Amino acid sequence: MADGTSIPIGVMTPRKSAARKNTLRAFSQRKSTIGFLLCLPLILLIAGFVIYPAFYAIYLSMLNKKMTAFVGFGNFTFLLKRHTFQLVIFQSCLFAVTSVVLKAFIGFILAHLMHNIPGTRQRIWRGLLLVPWVIPLALSTLTWWWMFDPSYSAFNYILNELGFANVPWLGVGWIARFCTITVNVWYGTPFFMIMYLAALKSVPEQLYEAASIDGASATQKLFFVTLPMMRNIISITILFSLIVTFADFDIVRILTAGGPQDMTHVFATYAFQVGIQSGDIPLGAAVSLFMFPILAFAAFFVLRGVTQRTKEIAT
Repeated sequence: MADGTSIPIGVMTPRKSAARKNTLRAFSQRKSTIGFLLCLPLILLIAGFVIYPAFYAIYLSMLNKKMTAFVGFGNFTFLLKRHTFQLVIFQSCLFAVTSVVLKAFIGFILAHLMHNIPGTRQRIWRGLLLVPWVIPLALSTLTWWWMFDPSYSAFNYILNELGFANVPWLGVGWIARFCTITVNVWYGTPFFMIMYLAALKSVPEQLYEAASIDGASATQKLFFVTLPMMRNIISITILFSLIVTFADFDIVRILTAGGPQDMTHVFATYAFQVGIQSGDIPLGAAVSLFMFPILAFAAFFVLRGVTQRTKEIAT
């Protein structure tokens, strides 16, 4: 130094030390940093219980039955050539799409009915209609199985009292498919109802008043006020329900176990049968992974539409 003083190498000046502390303090006080730290336990939980099993399932699906050799996409090509698995793909799509459409439609109607019921009575009816969704799915499905049972069926008893013959509810392919869809719709409709009811309550009343002044009918209010204001929540709810319904296991497993003649199998039940019951874990993993591209395709278009509508509203 010019004045004859020197600073040892590796020793930080007080000014630099204070600046570094201020930077760290500012970084720790940023909302994004605080948000990340608060979400970190959930991120670790998702990584441990979702991301790792997903990659491990991909690894397993590329092994042979004894899990001693790498076969690449051999399990996938083998499945696609099997008629039973082609039937599983059709049934899974039929089960999921039909159930979600019916749940959305019925839930939308119920939400409008609930929205027009005054205070206390609305809370009572809302609580009653939420019961199917609150009851554990396995327990409620077992109750439905008793009602469909050929020996003790409550539905057949009613039909007999009306002079009709018994119906083999779970013994004929298309009727069994109808039964599984019915149970899923009964269980999932309250979720759609409560979500749509919350969305309806967020629609400003001024929009309906303005539409009434312009002479709009009830149908026009529905299509030009209610539905545009609810599009995002409708899209997100349908996507969430589609993912859950595609992965559904309890209903089909308890009601039919995939029968009769594999005509009600979905991805989850068929993966269980192939991977656990038959002992071919890699093939079962391959079955379960077939859901991913279907759901990823649906999620891409739904979320893209939601993002575009959100940007339009923001601008």
